[in-house]
Amino acid sequence: MFDTVLIITILLSVFAAIIESLPFVSEGWRLVLQIFEYVSTFFFTVEYVLRIYVSDKPRKYIFSFFGIVDLLATLPLYLAFFFPSVRYVLIIRAFRLIRVFRVFKLFSFWTEGNLLLRSVQKSMRKILVFFLFVLILVISIGTIMYMVEGDHPESGFTDIPTSIYWAIVTLTTVGYGDITPLTAVGRFISGVVMLLGYTIIAVPTGIVSVTLMDEQKKAGGTCPNCSRPLDFDARYCNIAVFLLML
Repeated sequence: MFDTVLIITILLSVFAAIIESLPFVSEGWRLVLQIFEYVSTFFFTVEYVLRIYVSDKPRKYIFSFFGIVDLLATLPLYLAFFFPSVRYVLIIRAFRLIRVFRVFKLFSFWTEGNLLLRSVQKSMRKILVFFLFVLILVISIGTIMYMVEGDHPESGFTDIPTSIYWAIVTLTTVGYGDITPLTAVGRFISGVVMLLGYTIIAVPTGIVSVTLMDEQKKAGGTCPNCSRPLDFDARYCNIAVFLLML
């Protein structure tokens, strides 16, 4: 029941933060949303303190992912009290936007969410190495495009940082179109970068997918009868069934 109430409160608080950002919301409704913010913040504060109290390792919970998310869910209203001056109104509104992070608390209620987070965490080193490779790649491509297009009088490749920005936009297949190559060599390189972008996007997905499958196999658990690991694709423990037949 507590988890159900908490999920509903999280969703309502995020929805309230979205509604409050709309310019046409009346002052009366803003007052209602503000009162709801006080109530929900008190509820999240009590939950955060209780989780620290019942935790076997409070420090580990506080600095964990969900511990930080729980803290972010309670901070905005309290931070606003430390900036009472009128010139800090914009900062206070920015703090209140942190309420949207409450949606991440929903991951703690889903086994699949925890499984996905663990998979991403275990894949982080490989993803960082891949990210470093992509960073070196876009710097190289940007430099080459600046050498090829920089001398053209109407070229948008005015400097290396701008060329690197173009390389990032093109390699990620976003393609804003604000900077385009004008020479034949530049267009050829652009085509290569575009095709290369499709292959690069699939790499992080494959890394996380493999780790996710490994985590799913580990999450199969153990048999309560024989204490051996369960088969990933089996409904019942084969060893336990065999022993029962004997």
